Amino acid sequence: MAHILIIDDEPPLVQLVSSYLRREGHQVSTAGDGLRGLEMVRSDRPDVIVLDVMLPGLDGIEVCRRLRQFTDAYVLMLTARAEEVDRIVGLSVGADDYVTKPFSPRELVARVKALLRRPRGAPAAEEGGPPPQALDDLVIDRAQFEVTQRGTLVPLTPREFQLLAALAEYPGRVYTRPELLDRVWGDRSYDEHIVEVYVANLRRKLDDDPAEPRYVQTVRGVGYRAARRPKAR
Repeated sequence: MAHILIIDDEPPLVQLVSSYLRREGHQVSTAGDGLRGLEMVRSDRPDVIVLDVMLPGLDGIEVCRRLRQFTDAYVLMLTARAEEVDRIVGLSVGADDYVTKPFSPRELVARVKALLRRPRGAPAAEEGGPPPQALDDLVIDRAQFEVTQRGTLVPLTPREFQLLAALAEYPGRVYTRPELLDRVWGDRSYDEHIVEVYVANLRRKLDDDPAEPRYVQTVRGVGYRAARRPKAR
């Protein structure tokens, strides 16, 4: 079964959730603050991270932002606040799912099971994989899981890379949000809004002006496409 790391500073909640996860056969580790949690992610390489937003010192949003620089483990965020802005921020830094407190431990276990059924973010590079693809001044290397722009490496998360690669596979072809959920997330049960969040992240990292996009274009009311010939600056 999976190795699950819980990063939360509420001992009763941690104990309760841990007991439910262990009953399912999972290995469970715990950390009471963000810095310790980051250390354990680096050393233990968990499959799933259950991460509280409201942590002492380094909050869960910053923890998620940092861990996404070195791991593609699933991240399930916990919060006591239900506002839409919290969900948007959590998704924008790389969270995979979101649960609002108070919640049923059975619901959390079900969410973890659902995450484990989904494809992992970054497949291992295979020797002799597909050749790099050029999209104007971008080079998309699926074998190395890298994107360079005018020779400079663009620091994309695994999911951002998959989204760009999916769109660039057939430049000009329009993909609906449900189609992109299928191709990139492997599951249409995700909120379609997550596609918009990741497109915004891609545009920011590629310096792609949303008003005059060169790489990822919005087709209003339908979805997104990669430009056949990105616009000159």
